[in-house]
Order: sequence, then C-alpha cells, then structure tokens
Amino acid sequence: MASFVGAIAITDLVKTTLGPKGMDKILQSTGRGHEVTVTNDGATILKSLHIDNPAAKVLIDISKVQDDEVGDGTTSVVVLAGELLREAEKLVAAKIHPMTIISGYRMAAECARNALLQRVVDNKGNAGELLDMNTFFLFVRIRMAFLNFAEKFKSDLMKIARTTLSSKILSQDKEHFAQLAVDAVMRLKGSTNLEAIQIIKKPGGSLKDSFLDEGFILDKKIGLGQPKRIENAKILVANTAMDTDKVKIYGARVRVDSMSKVAEIEGAEKEKMREKVKKIIAHGINCFVNRQLIYNFPEELFADAGILAIEHADFDGIERLALVTGGEIASTFDNPESVKLGHCKLIEEIMIGEDKLIHFSGVEMGQACTVVLRGASHHVLDEAERSLHDALCVLSQTVNDTRVLLGGGWPEMVMAKEVDELARKTPGKKSHAIEAFSRALVAIPTIIADNAGLDSADLVAQLRAEHHKEGCNAGIDVISGSVGDMAELGISESFKVKQAVLLSATEAAEMILRVDEIITCAPRKREDRM
Repeated sequence: MASFVGAIAITDLVKTTLGPKGMDKILQSTGRGHEVTVTNDGATILKSLHIDNPAAKVLIDISKVQDDEVGDGTTSVVVLAGELLREAEKLVAAKIHPMTIISGYRMAAECARNALLQRVVDNKGNAGELLDMNTFFLFVRIRMAFLNFAEKFKSDLMKIARTTLSSKILSQDKEHFAQLAVDAVMRLKGSTNLEAIQIIKKPGGSLKDSFLDEGFILDKKIGLGQPKRIENAKILVANTAMDTDKVKIYGARVRVDSMSKVAEIEGAEKEKMREKVKKIIAHGINCFVNRQLIYNFPEELFADAGILAIEHADFDGIERLALVTGGEIASTFDNPESVKLGHCKLIEEIMIGEDKLIHFSGVEMGQACTVVLRGASHHVLDEAERSLHDALCVLSQTVNDTRVLLGGGWPEMVMAKEVDELARKTPGKKSHAIEAFSRALVAIPTIIADNAGLDSADLVAQLRAEHHKEGCNAGIDVISGSVGDMAELGISESFKVKQAVLLSATEAAEMILRVDEIITCAPRKREDRM
C-alpha cells in the first residue's frame, strides 16, 4: 500500500537520529543562499522536507504537534508510528483486516498506558499524604518532609534534563546546561509560559561559557549622549514613527518659490515632532523603547530631557520586554493615564564578548531571566538553542505533571511485557495485532542500540530476560554498551512525554491504516466573475 511506503520511508530517514549516539543531518536549503542547518531534532528535520506522500505528511504533523505539546519525543513518535505501520503491513499481507488490527492496537495502547501508570514515580505528589497530620508537634516533621520531597523533585528534574540533553549537541556539557535549564524553569514557579525565558546567541567562546542571567537583556546599544545607567526605571514601550522630521509627502510634489519656504516646511515638521516628544515625556518616563527608528532630532530631545531612548528593537524583543516589565506596547500618547508603563530597578549597559547590550534587572515579572548561549559558530548556536528549548519545554511540563519514569528503553520493555501478556489472553485475530504492537515497542530500544553500534539482538534478549524479574529497572546503557540499572544511572524521562508519544503514534498509525486508496483531487475551479 502506497500509504505504508511513504510513512515507513520517513521513519527510516529519522530513526538514525534516535538516542544518545544518534547521528545528525545536514539540511541544505534549495532557496537563494543555500542555507545550511545541522540538527538531529526530529521536528526540525521533518518540517524542512519536501514531501508529496499524504501518509508521510500525517507523520510530519504528529511530530509538529509533539514538539508544540511537550517539546521532546519528536523522533520517538515518528519511529513508533512507522514501526506500528511496518508490523501492520505484514498483518495485512497475512489477510488480517485493517479494522481488526486497529481494534488490537487500541487494546494494546490502553494496556501499555496502564502499565506505565503503575510504574510512575511522583516525588512532588507524595508530600500531600502528610497534610492530614495537623498537630503542632508534627509541624516540623511535615516541613522537613516537604523539603525532602522538593529536593527529590529537583533531582528528578535534573535527571530528566540530563537525559533530554544527552542526545543533543549539548551532551558533552549536559551537567552545566541541565543545571541552567532547571534553574530557569524553577524561576517560573509552575508557569509553562516560556516567554519569560529569553535565549540570546552570541558567537565566540565555547558552549561551556553559556550562562543564565536574572533579568532581561536587549540586544541593542545605548546611543551617544544617552544616560548609560538608570535606576528605578519607568519604561514606555512603543511602536510608533519617530522620523517625521524629514519632508515625506509621497505621491505629491511641493512647489516653492524660495528656500525660505522649504525651511518653513521643515520647521513645521520639526514642531510636529517636538509636540510628539513632549507628549511622550509627559508620561513621566526615564526610558523610551521604540520598535521603529528614532531619528536624530527626537533623539536629541530625549537626551536633553535625560531620557534613555532605544530605537529599532525587534518586535519579538519589545513584546517580551513589555511582558517582563509589566507594561503594554503603546502607539498613541494623547492620554498618559491610559498607557501602562513598565518598571524595573536598574537599566545598564553590559558587555558580552565584544558586543554591548542593554540589561534590565529587577523587572516586575520576577521569574524573567535570559540564557546567553556562547559557541563557535552560528550553526552550533542554532542547534544549541533548539536543544535547550526542548529541555525547557519538557521541564516546564514536568513541573505541572510531576510523574516521572526511568529511561533508556525501560518504559518500552515494561509496556511490551504487559502487552505480550494481554496478547496471550486475547482470543482471535486481535491477538496477532497486539503481538505486533509489542514488537513495535521493542523496536525503540533496538534502534537505540543499533545507533550506538551495539549488538541489538543480544542486548534486547538480555533486557527481555531481566524484565521478567520483579521490580526490574533494566535499560540500555549505551555508554558502557551493556544492560544497566536506569535508577542507579539517573536516566529519567517525563511521563507526559512518553504518554504523548504512545497515544499520538497509535492514533497516527490508526488513521493511515483506515486508508485503502489515495485519490488525487481535481484543482478547485475558479468562478467566472462577469
């Protein structure tokens, strides 16, 4: 079936990037400039592909949704969906109806999810069990328990961050970046709004030189004659034209009989700009940040008034600045009382490498922070940003849903064992589909081992034997090339990521299985407008 072929081809393309020893891909643009991107992020690779197979597009869509929803597991979800389809193709060839396969897959997915739910660890949730002890003498004990659980939960976050980063470009410095990501997410205090965490990329130095800065950094310079340091800043963030001191009358011609008339027009324009600047100053501000250019004349007026004027701040920059300082972007200035100003304790100029930037510290949104990435080249920095963004997404989701699983192929083996048992109990052809689901799950640790250059058949056989023991924590340790204890190695994953991979892959495989033919539609006819 054509739908299987396209989906399996996509799976084979990205599966070599899976796991800590997965390889990268170079994406070369066919457009002008032939831009090059080096990445092993599944979502980035897939959204860059030019695809005309409809089934392959379904897999690309689930990868995008996985990226938007939880930030990680984009390769895993495509690989699992592809393996489910590969197994389904064999069943269809054995004359098992697609609807029977779908029914078996649904039973297997529910069984696999329940198997994970029984094995999750929730160090944050356990603290609630002590809340019914309300006597004074137990207060200290409860407080100590809460602190203990908080420490365990932070340790869980560090393990998840290290596991997420171990398959990325940041794997060599994963301890440094895991700590950086956890510190940034803990500042959010449970919020999943990653807008408060800004990432700035500055070429130079090494990845280890990257750091977390409290506050907000704007990638602009302070102009000549402007104050270089402002305390207790009142900030007006605006998106308005500040260049009307030039004669600009488009589509019209001005005829004058002397140079004095030209001077009058310029004088009128300057007066108009002076009035606008007076209205802005009337807001009682000492910092003005504009999305558009600020020309020389208004800049002089702001400097005379002792106001720091920052021009041409990119739109993403001023939106985030307005958010973290508690202000709103203004475009008209007639009613100062209706404009919401931003506030921060200190604005100053700082140096990163050889570049000057503007630092806003003590912003109103206390959880705001900036991650400054350093690296050898723009390609390295772009991939480092994608890697760190994945880690931040997973951690922010884990703070909300605090359930944690072991990693390294352990969840897949736990699910496969339970699904195998279900297959033995299920009568009829559905049992073949359930067995096929189990084989697709085992394909994940197999691919992880293959990508590390290990003997996958031997390792998966050892894993299967280990998982028939009670309370087994065995998974694939690609560093030592053997089966290891995932709890001892500190390899953990977020339950939310694993659940999203399982359910999304099953639904995508089900959707493609329902298709028996691909029909090319005629183009939409244009209506004759007479």
